[in-house]
This record gives sequence, structure tokens and C-alpha cells, in this order.
Amino acid sequence: MEKNSTKNLILTLSIIGIVSALLLTFVYQWTTPYIQANQAETLRQAISEVLPGSEEVEEVEIEGEVFYEGFDVQGNRVGVAYQNSGGGYNGSIELMVGVDLDSEEIIRISIVNHQETPGLGARITDEEYKSNFSGKPFGDYTVVKTPPSETMEVQAIAGATISSSKTTRIVEEAVSIINNAYGGGS
Repeated sequence: MEKNSTKNLILTLSIIGIVSALLLTFVYQWTTPYIQANQAETLRQAISEVLPGSEEVEEVEIEGEVFYEGFDVQGNRVGVAYQNSGGGYNGSIELMVGVDLDSEEIIRISIVNHQETPGLGARITDEEYKSNFSGKPFGDYTVVKTPPSETMEVQAIAGATISSSKTTRIVEEAVSIINNAYGGGS
């Protein structure tokens, strides 16, 4: 009697496992196009945020890095965007940086994804913080806790200095990558 119940248990668990695997496979294949479309839309929105005035965006690959060149109605390049990521306080921070290569300034930044603490580090997505970078010349920035008194200073979010510092380093790295790819910098 016990051998029969063990065989039944194994058979039942095997059937449940096979059905579950098939169901997971079906759900994965069904949702993948929606996930990819959502990621593409998020990317498009981030590019249009950091390159305002762009009517057309062209994806360009230079030395293995992907850049997004934005052009206005007349076909003039308004800027270049680059997506960069790095570690934050709680996890990865992904952001998009748009720059004007002619004036060597940051146009805007957009936070694409993050796992920072809600209410604290998550405030890196607030316009008040992101505007810290608008119009900043290329270079190394200093994170300060008071309102910036110098051009290369970025004001930290109160209570979230680590998130602010990490975001600033990711922006600096992105600007350096763009600048080097397009023939600027050292």
C-alpha cells in the first residue's frame, strides 16, 4: 500500500511540475513583447526629456557604446544622449544624460530606473534635484549640502547624500564617455 501512495505522490508532483513549467513558458513568451515595448517607450521618453527640441533621434554606435543623437526640424544636431548606470545606495541607478557638444554642457538628466529608498534617495527623480545638472559644464562635480555657490557644485538631497553622490558620479562618467567618443576631453 505504501509503495502505491509513494508512486502516486511522485506522479502527482511530476505532473504539477510539468504543467507549471509549461505555464511559465507560455506566460514568459506572451509577456516578453509587452516588456520590450515598455522598455523601448521608457527609453524614448528619457531621450526626449534630455534632448528637448529633438524631432528625430538617431542611434549611433561608437567603440561599442550606444549614443542617441537628437536632431531638430532643420536637421541640426541639438545634442547627444547616453544611458549610463551604476550602484546607488540600495541598488542600481540607470539614467540618461543629454549634452550639448558645442557648448560642452549638460542639457538635462533623466532617471530611467532606480531602487533608492522611497521618500529619501528616490528624490533623485524630483525635478528640483535633476535641475542641478542642467547647464553644467563638462568636468568633475562636487556634491555639497548647501545651495551651490560655484558652477561645479551639485546640491545633495537632504538625508540622501549617498544617493546624490552616486548619481553625480554616474553623470560624470556618462559625460566623460560621450566627450571621449565625440573627440573631446583628454
